[in-house]
Amino acid sequence: MIYSREVEEMCPVAQGVHHGAAPIPEEAKWVQAKEVKDISGFTHGVGWCAPQQGACKLSLNIKEGIIQEALVETLGCSGMTHSAAMASEILPGLTVLEALNTDLVCDAINTAMRELFLQIVYGRSQSAFSEDGLPVGAGLEDLGKGLRSQVGTMYGTLKKGPRYLEMAEGYVTGIALDADDEIIGYQFVNLGKMTDFIKKGDDPNTAWEKAKGQYGRVADAVKIIDPRKE
Repeated sequence: MIYSREVEEMCPVAQGVHHGAAPIPEEAKWVQAKEVKDISGFTHGVGWCAPQQGACKLSLNIKEGIIQEALVETLGCSGMTHSAAMASEILPGLTVLEALNTDLVCDAINTAMRELFLQIVYGRSQSAFSEDGLPVGAGLEDLGKGLRSQVGTMYGTLKKGPRYLEMAEGYVTGIALDADDEIIGYQFVNLGKMTDFIKKGDDPNTAWEKAKGQYGRVADAVKIIDPRKE
C-alpha cells in the first residue's frame, strides 16, 4: 500500500463504532452481505438499449452468489432475440458480479443486468421473505401455461382510433364495436395453445378453432372488425 507524504505524517485517530453493512432481507433471513456468496434471491430487472428502441426483462434466480436460472425476455430489434439466446447460455453458473461485468452483447440486456444487480444487492427481491427462496424453475412459472411471454401490442391514430393487436390472452383477431364505434370487447386466438394442439395431432383449422376465445361484450357488438385490415 502506498501512502502520500501528507497521510504518512498524520497521527492515527480511532474510527470508533462501526456496525458493518446494513442487513438486507434474503430468503426469510436478514443478511449482512459482505461477499458475493452472501447474495441470494429471485428478482427481475428491466433494461433499454442506447437508442431506446428496445427493452429487456431479465429474471435471475441466484443462490449463494451463483446464478442458477435466467429468463430473458426482449422486445425490439431482431438482434435482441439472438443476444437473449446467448445470454441464456452465458448467465447460469456465473456469480452475480461476473454477470454484471459480462458483455451480453445487447445494450438492453446489459442495462437489465445492471438494474437487477442493484435490486438484488439492496435486498429488493421477489423472494426476500420466502423461506429458502424460490425453487429453480420459478422463471418458467412466471411465463404460465404454454411457456410464452405475455405481450401487449396496441396501436392508435388520431384519425382512425385504437387497435388492439395482441393481448395477454393472445393474438387479437377481431375488435367488437358498439353502435358508437367504441370498443366493447375482442376476439383472440391463443397461438401457444394452437401450437400445442397441432403438436398433439390436430389439423391447423381444428387447432385454430379450439384455441379461439373472446373477452368483453362481444355478443352485444354491432360489428366486429379485423384490427390489422379494417
